[in-house]
Amino acid sequence: MSREGGLAIIAGIVMGVLVGAAMVATRYVIGQSDPASLALLRYSIGAVGLILPVLLIRRVAFARRDLLPIALLGIGQFGILIALLNYGLQFIGSGLGALLFATFPVMTMVLAAALRLEALTLLKSAGVLLTVIGVGLAVSDDTVLPGFSGDNLLAVVAILAAALTGAICSVFYRPYLQKYPPLQVSLFAMFASVAFLVLPAAGEGFFVALPSFTPGGWAAVLFIGFCSSLGYYAWLFALKHATPTRVAMFLALGPVTATALGTALLDEPLTLLFMAGLAAVIAGLWVAHIPTKAFPTRKCSDPKK
Repeated sequence: MSREGGLAIIAGIVMGVLVGAAMVATRYVIGQSDPASLALLRYSIGAVGLILPVLLIRRVAFARRDLLPIALLGIGQFGILIALLNYGLQFIGSGLGALLFATFPVMTMVLAAALRLEALTLLKSAGVLLTVIGVGLAVSDDTVLPGFSGDNLLAVVAILAAALTGAICSVFYRPYLQKYPPLQVSLFAMFASVAFLVLPAAGEGFFVALPSFTPGGWAAVLFIGFCSSLGYYAWLFALKHATPTRVAMFLALGPVTATALGTALLDEPLTLLFMAGLAAVIAGLWVAHIPTKAFPTRKCSDPKK
């Protein structure tokens, strides 16, 4: 394995763990805010956290034709996806939300294969299936939908739509990551999402009065912002050096991490099903990264090609 490939795996692990930690913090604080308002705070903090690191790197000027696509990808990944996820987590448990969001790599794999940007191999498919099964086992105590009210059904659709949004962004980000530093792309994409989220946050009354978080709520918001800075940079770095499906699979570590944090911080029991789920996730990631002589994927330096 190349040095870049190894670093991509490390970045994917970091991203997956931070997603799980942010999921726990979001579930804790979501009752104190509205979805778009929390997303605006999250990425404002995340963007500010990236300014200094970006100033320290060698930047590449964005081509004018790339500004709008990168901005739209940022709005999708950091704005629409998180707003949909935050909405869904208001009405269903984090376990079910995690399981629904675990369809992210499946959607990514199908989309990338349909666009002939990535080979659909047996090992990769088996790895994706194992990670989804692992997530299901790890959160099995919290995957029952509490009734079928309209809000719950809309919440399920919202989280599936969030996963699809992430899959689309995963596939179409990569050409730009081959041209520009991931840190620079992360900052620009986050600022684009912040600008986009101003309007829906204003509709929720964000600018009428200061947010009324508890001290613990503010700590959670700051932590989520930190996760955004580091986690999404790690995600884009991994996308630069690995295929979209393999990167998306590391998101399976998110719900596993969330469950583990519940055990460590809330004294929740560590079940055999959780351990089996963790083993399945690790096995899935390992299987998907076994080298194969699959048909080469088409390299795309321009999304119009």
